[in-house]
Amino acid sequence: MVKKRQKIYNEVNVLIEFKNVSKVYKGGKKAVDNINLTFNDGEFIVFIGTSGSGKTTSMRMVNRMIEPTSGQILINGEDIMKKDPVQLRRKIGYVIQQIGLMPHMTIYDNIVMVPKLLKWSEEKQRESAERLLEKVDLPKEFLSRYPAELSGGQQQRIGVIRALAADQDVILMDEPFGALDPITRDALQELVKELQEEMGKTFIFVTHDMDEALKLADRIVIMQNGKVVQFDTPDNILAEPANQFVEDFIGEDRLIQARPNIQTVDQVMIKNPISVTPGKSLSEAIRLMRDKRVDSLFVTDDSGVLKGYVDIEKIDRNRKRATSVGDIMVEKVYFVREGTLLRDTVQRILKRGFKNIPVIDDKGRLIGLVTRTSLVDVVYDTIWGEEEEELTNSSIFETTIPEESKE
Repeated sequence: MVKKRQKIYNEVNVLIEFKNVSKVYKGGKKAVDNINLTFNDGEFIVFIGTSGSGKTTSMRMVNRMIEPTSGQILINGEDIMKKDPVQLRRKIGYVIQQIGLMPHMTIYDNIVMVPKLLKWSEEKQRESAERLLEKVDLPKEFLSRYPAELSGGQQQRIGVIRALAADQDVILMDEPFGALDPITRDALQELVKELQEEMGKTFIFVTHDMDEALKLADRIVIMQNGKVVQFDTPDNILAEPANQFVEDFIGEDRLIQARPNIQTVDQVMIKNPISVTPGKSLSEAIRLMRDKRVDSLFVTDDSGVLKGYVDIEKIDRNRKRATSVGDIMVEKVYFVREGTLLRDTVQRILKRGFKNIPVIDDKGRLIGLVTRTSLVDVVYDTIWGEEEEELTNSSIFETTIPEESKE
């Protein structure tokens, strides 16, 4: 998970405005109904709603993939309908679920498509492609490969950085991670949020997944039947849903999880969890498990950077074929960063069935462990705390009445 930063604006710079914008299709179907929105420079905005709510239509009107029927959309105070649509789109990055990489072009050529159209020098194109590839932890050798040689998650990373390659101020993302497996999706969500914060771009993101919206957004636009039902920060939406539709859309579980007084994983994590380095033998690992009464160990390098994990089942299956922890460790591991909101971790552990999740710092070093047990305590207090208080008050009331009646 990504540590939420508090945005501070010395002077709020409004980047995008929707002014009384509507979209009506043939036959009178109103997809978007007179919406008014203002997005600030550098914000991560998420549109969310049920199918047919108008969320995708609203986003696609920003780059004129769909044109509004009435109203105005302004970018930096300029009406987009007065701009050439091709030139407009070259200044706005766009990422879709299908990725859209050109299969006959190398990764390099895919990344620099827009910079080429903008007539950047070859040197500048190369520098941009290499810099962005490094940001998403892919080797430079990938630049000469073709999309079919990459995994789905790797292709989607290329799709993300392609949208950033021409240094556009606005990036549109249309349910980009919907077709990916949960581990890849979580990793890409973190990557996108980190890139957005680091580069200071304005992201407009469409999703139908409330957990994704709560995790990524600075502000969320909730839509129903073409109208904006609520537009606010995740915390404010959780604290004060605008109406019953929003409450139902958020879901009771998320509303409950939002209520704990404990806000971040740092406050409930076990510090300095047990770990082992890749070079340790399986015998050493199993002895450590026995001594510490655990059935799994996180694997870190000599600097404490999290590399994976190993469990008792993995050791048992491979004890005759492998010699070291590094030979059998599982490298794909869910983690959260210090400062992560607790509600995000509750969702991961309780809904996905994890026993625990490691906590890392900004350098990737293992610093803590959030266990299922610690979260059960938090959720128990949240669900039952008020009820127990009511029962206590009720008991006081019931015991005082008989005493009064005796007098």
